[in-house]
Amino acid sequence: MTLPPAVAAVRLGVRRTLAAVEPGSTVVVACSGGADSLALASATVVEGRRLGLRVVGATVDHGLQAGSAEQAARVVEQLRAMGVDETVTARVRVEGAGLGPEAAARRARYDVLEQVREHFGAALVLLGHTRDDQAETVLLGLTRGSGGRALAGMRRSFDHYARPLLDVSRTETAAACAAEGLEPWDDPHNSDPGYTRVRVRTAVLPVLEEQLGPGVAEALARTADQLRADVEHLDDEAEVAYRRLRTGDARLPVAGLAELPAAVRTRVLRLAALAAGAPDGELFHQHVTAVDALVTGWRGQRWIDLPGHLRARREDGVLLFESVE
Repeated sequence: MTLPPAVAAVRLGVRRTLAAVEPGSTVVVACSGGADSLALASATVVEGRRLGLRVVGATVDHGLQAGSAEQAARVVEQLRAMGVDETVTARVRVEGAGLGPEAAARRARYDVLEQVREHFGAALVLLGHTRDDQAETVLLGLTRGSGGRALAGMRRSFDHYARPLLDVSRTETAAACAAEGLEPWDDPHNSDPGYTRVRVRTAVLPVLEEQLGPGVAEALARTADQLRADVEHLDDEAEVAYRRLRTGDARLPVAGLAELPAAVRTRVLRLAALAAGAPDGELFHQHVTAVDALVTGWRGQRWIDLPGHLRARREDGVLLFESVE
């Protein structure tokens, strides 16, 4: 029997991702109950069974709206009905100093998923981000001037996580659910214009499609793929240079830094700041640029204040990072 095209597209993405997983391994599928994650979970059950994998369905209740516990319970029943081997649900407390609600919820969600992965010894955790999510991420990075790393979008895989649906559209996941008789949940937050990403999804991208023609989302996602290899190469070069230059007490020789290409040097400085304790989510381009000026445009500046109660300072031909209380 020929599969509906949308179902086939979702399964193909999952099949490619699971191809490298050893038979008998466990994979976790993060499922909110929306069309994207439901379609992902269903495809993982089918493809995982063929490969002899154990599939665990995990849903996270963020507790951000009335009825969230009931919705989490509904997702668990849907996962059981489609044939996952085991289900997990967890309620989290969304909080995070200096983080917006989206970032705080994402951090809480990943913390839970990592605990689930460790508990089951899972080889992979599958996430349901689609090509449309990728396009939104690239567009947001472009408008915020966030640099090449943001324009490269979401990674297809990192650590023990993978995104099998980055070549699949949101329209296709909805069609796949309809074809398989799955009833997705429509999260009210996904239509709340108070969220920047929602405004990009519902207002900005449709205008771009109208004015520039169809295929904008696909082009943005394709741009991310093209940039990703370049960004990862530069990141690798920076890792090598950082290991070569650093000393055990968070010091880097200015002369060695000055010899590096700017694209590598600024990455090395970012790595050094993170290693010294700067929070990743609070260390921005302007911070790194200011530290870089201690190397390339030093005029006797005393120091540069960084997030995380940290300071970068140049002294006797050495750039050092130190904590300040």
